Amino acid sequence: QVQLVESGGGLAQPGGSLRLSCAASEGIFSFTTMGWYRQTPGKGREFIARISSSGIISHAESVKGRFTISRDNAINTVYLQMNSLKLEDTAAYYCFARKSGATYWGQGTQVTVSS
Repeated sequence: QVQLVESGGGLAQPGGSLRLSCAASEGIFSFTTMGWYRQTPGKGREFIARISSSGIISHAESVKGRFTISRDNAINTVYLQMNSLKLEDTAAYYCFARKSGATYWGQGTQVTVSS
């Protein structure tokens, strides 16, 4: 069973930065895609960023230029570097991984942006 464990969430001020980590229980090169979604109460899950096994990256327009997804295959971890945080970035952030037609999710990590 694939396990994804997120960390790095917390409280940040507007304009600040946080880096989220998603550690996988197996080699991330086995996943076709990994990435991040976020969710706020009353809203659906919103796509944030993804990175394919071949290194193709995509970011949502709402975070482009501020957030960056990356990975470290050696330690089976995907990152989301979040800079220039805004109040509207407050959400629970979820890591996902896809392979063989299945999608796996982490438990989520809360990011709160507040002054």
